[in-house]
Amino acid sequence: MSLFLALLTAVFVFLVSATVVIFIIGPTLLLKPKRRRKGFYLALDHPVKPDEVGLKYEEINILTADGLKLNCWLVKAGPKARGTILFLHGVGDCKIAGIPYARLFYDQGFNTFLYDSRRHGESEGTYCTYGYHEKDDVVRIIDYLSSRSDIRLGRLGVFGTSMGAAVAIQAAAADKRIVAIVAENSFATLRSIFDDYQRRMIKLPFHYLRNIVIKRSEFMARFKANDVSPLEAVTKIHLPIIFIHCTNDRHINSKYSRMLYNSTDEPKELFAVEGAAHNNAWQVGGKEYENKLTNFFLKNLA
Repeated sequence: MSLFLALLTAVFVFLVSATVVIFIIGPTLLLKPKRRRKGFYLALDHPVKPDEVGLKYEEINILTADGLKLNCWLVKAGPKARGTILFLHGVGDCKIAGIPYARLFYDQGFNTFLYDSRRHGESEGTYCTYGYHEKDDVVRIIDYLSSRSDIRLGRLGVFGTSMGAAVAIQAAAADKRIVAIVAENSFATLRSIFDDYQRRMIKLPFHYLRNIVIKRSEFMARFKANDVSPLEAVTKIHLPIIFIHCTNDRHINSKYSRMLYNSTDEPKELFAVEGAAHNNAWQVGGKEYENKLTNFFLKNLA
């Protein structure tokens, strides 16, 4: 009996300790992802400004509805632009990741708008909310672009990767000016992806820990986790959309792209990049991947 009580006490102490630790550090891990900036990409010999790949650009700061400054780049394709594409980066990343895509889209005649999401890159912000506030930031950006009389804006598409894909889907449900989406490696709901990260990072499957973190995070960042749901948002949009997923993605399971695809109206497409991990879809997919992106936007924006 004493051995049983000792075991029970040890389990209780462990659960209490885990709860305290998660209560303190969990919201920080969720709401404050580590920022990638210029130095990260310089170490990879990656271009860090559009002019390094031969693109003229404007650097712009746009204010969000709650007064945060978003650092942005606009690459204009000229008076005969075929349309405009917004690039939305993934969690922890920044607009620098979109420079090769800007070159690709420019060569097809599209304007490209790249920006650091709130609490990412060079933009302001204390917390990342995975689409709750970020979708409204996209609306502000579209308002800004629409106000520019010197840009042939044309039809508007969005290309988002990872968190950016999830934000793109949620933004499209809020703003009908978006007419086409490429969503690469999106999650389905914030709660489900947080469960996945919890199991992978701290090896504890207990949902009560997730609920503790999310409740405190909601209070700190003033958002509702249940509302961060691309899976619900896709039921409200009726526009061409491609879901790209990487079959070896260990960050966001491919099943979420399939779930989103199955919940979306036509026209839609599910494109698997066989053997690719979370961040190398283009590298692995090569020309087929390039053609998938450019042909989609040429068909739906031009």
